[in-house]
Amino acid sequence: MKNSADKEPYGNIQSTEQIGQLVRVRRKEQSVTQAELAALCGVGVRFVSNLENGKPTLELGKVLHVMTCLGLELVISPRNWANNLNRKSDA
Repeated sequence: MKNSADKEPYGNIQSTEQIGQLVRVRRKEQSVTQAELAALCGVGVRFVSNLENGKPTLELGKVLHVMTCLGLELVISPRNWANNLNRKSDA
């Protein structure tokens, strides 16, 4: 994640893999191991590993808790469907 082509994964997240990448980057920025993060958040090391690997069936509450422990927040905003549809019809 050091060159400009590999920007940090903040922004428009569209997959569990991207959430996992974001969690991994943030954890490493804070120089914390998976075991240390798991202990800090009260989850198992396997959970942290699965989260960082983008497992899609993890419990949402625990995912949000780990993100909070890392100083991350989830912000949800509506898609602008009308503009997307208008652009397609103009093409």
